[in-house]
Amino acid sequence: MTYELTDHLGRKVVLPESPKRIISICPAITETLFSLGLEKEIVGRTKYCIFPKGIVDQVQIVGGTKEINFEKVKKIQPDLIFAEKEENTEEIVLELEKIAPVFVLEVKSIQNAYRFITTLGEVTATTMTAKLLLTACQKSFQSIKSRENGKAAYVIWRKPYMVVGGTTYINDVLQVMGFENPFTNEESRYPTVTNEQLTNANLDKLFLASEPFPFQQKHLAEFQAFLPNTEIILVDGEMFWYGSRMLVAGEYLAELVNN
Repeated sequence: MTYELTDHLGRKVVLPESPKRIISICPAITETLFSLGLEKEIVGRTKYCIFPKGIVDQVQIVGGTKEINFEKVKKIQPDLIFAEKEENTEEIVLELEKIAPVFVLEVKSIQNAYRFITTLGEVTATTMTAKLLLTACQKSFQSIKSRENGKAAYVIWRKPYMVVGGTTYINDVLQVMGFENPFTNEESRYPTVTNEQLTNANLDKLFLASEPFPFQQKHLAEFQAFLPNTEIILVDGEMFWYGSRMLVAGEYLAELVNN
């Protein structure tokens, strides 16, 4: 049995009522599907889908988020594929559609992240489990006591420096933490910035993420050299993921605010 549902991009997708062979090509989707109790149904993932640790290792890798081995996907014979607009390309989605139904999700804010959990529950026939997960994630984020904490930027890449801009989940998280992001008006959602732009932003804090670029202790001096009055903090980038990662992220983010 199948039915038609509109995905987050407004695409009509014909879905199986109870999917049995699911491929996820987005790390946050993969982790959340496991949290919904679908470990037996998940038959494909990307090499970046590393959670839940150990358990996910049993699932076959079909490539990365930006490059997929379509022959592997065909051999797996999925009845449903999940993708995410920012993580995966339109070209990949169009190619995968030739193999199986592709449901695309989109997350640009915390409210979108809550919708993301609800939608996954609806599409995979795990609505009640998704509702419990959603409630727990919302409770986790309520632990972040928002207050004005000044200006902050979140750096995701080096050479060139790239920061989080507007209409992104991470920017929304920064706002909830009480920070003003000076780079929300840029055209790009992840703008490239110069040393001068970072200096002129008069930042109170600069967050260096552990992924996608693996910023480490050795990089602090590089930024401190031209930002002498800014507190520079290494952060766990995985705690800025959406989906079931939000269960543990709330406490981590609250500690960042309080320190």
